[in-house]
Amino acid sequence: MRDSVGTVPDIGEGNLPALHHRLARLARGRGMLDVAYRTVDSPVGALLLAGTECGLVRVAYANEGHEAVLARLASEISPRILRTPARLDAAARQLDEYFTGRRVRFELPVDLRLALGFRREVLTRLPDIAYGGTASYQRVAAAAGRPRAARAVGTACASNPLPIVLPCHRVVHSDGNPGNYLGGAGTKRALLTLEATR
Repeated sequence: MRDSVGTVPDIGEGNLPALHHRLARLARGRGMLDVAYRTVDSPVGALLLAGTECGLVRVAYANEGHEAVLARLASEISPRILRTPARLDAAARQLDEYFTGRRVRFELPVDLRLALGFRREVLTRLPDIAYGGTASYQRVAAAAGRPRAARAVGTACASNPLPIVLPCHRVVHSDGNPGNYLGGAGTKRALLTLEATR
């Protein structure tokens, strides 16, 4: 059997990785890959990473349901999604460096199309919170230009599409209580502990 680009390999178990690699290469080459994704293991569980041509667009914890996250990306960005780990190598490497204490700030292009308005403004302020430090919801609200919007900062953090990379785990209540977190309260404590011990 032939297609427009050559012979199609037999679709047996041994050929699936090669076939997938070829499909990913063809999709990229023809501009038909809008969202690439991969998963990585981490001390806080499996993380789904997704990226567009503009940059990293999503980091998702396992408790969010990776399949559900991919379905939302298909609906909100494009159904042209494919597991293509290579596009996300830099993100995976920097996350590994973070978890092993070799990185205190991420240097990745990000795609913030999933955050709009004030939520986006809040997310752009999060990298200003120093590694190992914390800031109150009220302080972040003031930095984002709306000092009375502490509750809206909480909503922005709860819907942060790029946790860890945009460190919403560093935002806490004024009394120091860590509060809720997208990845779970235990994950937030683990991230704060990791940073405090480096």
